[in-house]
Amino acid sequence: MHQCVADKGTLVNDLDDLRAFVAVVENGGLNRAAERLGMSKSIVSRRIARLEEDLGARLLSRTARGVTPTEAGLELKGRSERILAELEEAREAVAQQSGEVIGRLRVSAPLSFVNFIAPILGDMACRHPKLELDVSFSDRSVDLVGEKFDAAIRVGDLRDPNLIARRLAEVQAMVVASPAYIERRGAPETPHDLLKHSCIIYSGAAVRELRFRKGKDTIAVRTEGRLRADNGDAQVAWALHGLGIAVLPAFFLIQPLEDGKLVRLLRDYALPELGVYVVRPPGAYLPGKVRTLIDTLVEHFERFPIPDSCKLPESAS
Repeated sequence: MHQCVADKGTLVNDLDDLRAFVAVVENGGLNRAAERLGMSKSIVSRRIARLEEDLGARLLSRTARGVTPTEAGLELKGRSERILAELEEAREAVAQQSGEVIGRLRVSAPLSFVNFIAPILGDMACRHPKLELDVSFSDRSVDLVGEKFDAAIRVGDLRDPNLIARRLAEVQAMVVASPAYIERRGAPETPHDLLKHSCIIYSGAAVRELRFRKGKDTIAVRTEGRLRADNGDAQVAWALHGLGIAVLPAFFLIQPLEDGKLVRLLRDYALPELGVYVVRPPGAYLPGKVRTLIDTLVEHFERFPIPDSCKLPESAS
């Protein structure tokens, strides 16, 4: 009785072909998929052609704007994702027995955190040489499930209650302006005075209302301004140019405050503290690579740089 045994090389090729196909569908084209996979477009094209030949079905519809999966392609994508996910879990489970961390870890982090986060992730990569890192530094709030991210670092309110979150730190938000702006326009003495000033608006917030606290009193103010940005570094740059009053997390302001290039305003009024979180998609299963990321972030965020000048005054608490 003869037994058919799959050739190891063929099996590897099949899996690589499936990975290439899923990447093409997710990225909407061969060029973007090739860039994502770190290989040439011709190799990706050959893998797709080989799949279509083996299966005897057209998997992709090619247009001037890119590619879309056919009905057969959609079916294959769903099954391929399950196969590749189970294979990844199996590899991780085996690796954990020997204490290794393996696999590809996709992480999203705020662009403004790059100088703080990049060294942390670099240290983690040094500790775990078999771990692959794919990090997107962007102030856009990515869809972890839809865009296949393993984890993200978020600042502020968590808008998706389904995500599993671990708080890393709390950061105080502060009102600041340049000495030149204060000399020209004066300094606000109460939160309501902000209505008379040019404010630099964070456009990434769903609501622009600021809620100040002094003792037991709460004062709500909705600020307005002609300058808007979804990036903290841009807001700092505009504040340094004397273009208005900005409200920013303390980690943006450490150096400008110490250098005297920005001045803290409304010191007797506190804004709600902003949480810094690492979040992951829902589900009981916690991959070893994500657990390692969380442990590494917790370790480093215990030393998150918040000097005394950025802490709450007692009069506002």
